[in-house]
Amino acid sequence: MAAAMLHLSQDPDADQLLSDDPLALFIGMVLDQQIPLEWAFSGPLRLKQRLGSRLDAIEIAEMDPDALVKVFAERPALHRFPGSNAKRVQELCQAIVETYDGDAATVWTTAKTGDELWRRMKALPGFGDQKAHIFVALLAKQLGVRPPGWEKAAGPYGQPGTTMSAADITDPVSLARVRAWKQEKKAAAKAEAATSSGTPSKT
Repeated sequence: MAAAMLHLSQDPDADQLLSDDPLALFIGMVLDQQIPLEWAFSGPLRLKQRLGSRLDAIEIAEMDPDALVKVFAERPALHRFPGSNAKRVQELCQAIVETYDGDAATVWTTAKTGDELWRRMKALPGFGDQKAHIFVALLAKQLGVRPPGWEKAAGPYGQPGTTMSAADITDPVSLARVRAWKQEKKAAAKAEAATSSGTPSKT
């Protein structure tokens, strides 16, 4: 996929898979919600191990849904909500099969502009506006995927020197900075909500 080595899970084997396998990276992004980021991005390796083979979009797309849920729910579970995320991952694979012949890398290797890349990301199950922006930024900042207009397509996450998302994580220090930024943003949003409702925030 690229010579660059990702460091999203902070586990060498899991990060190697993310770096080598585009589908693994997609799956990690889908799982990255409501659980610690390291847990999400180590999920693709654990999924691969439990399936007993490589991650294959066609095979996952055609799996019995209940069987896939059992794989996700096996302890330790791949996500806090294994059922719903097994469904998201299967729908993701089905979309990649239907639109890109099962080749996850094609999602970005054939995108001619940043806007096209962002729209492709947003169209995938498990990806909303924000996650699509982050994925575009991650591809550009760490894997060198930079179609014309990628900066606009990445939104604020594409700015240099930010510590806002997975796109900015390259080591344990940057992971800690991203986590601190997210915590500050969450605290600020909570305080703003409390102010708007007239309820004093706890100090």
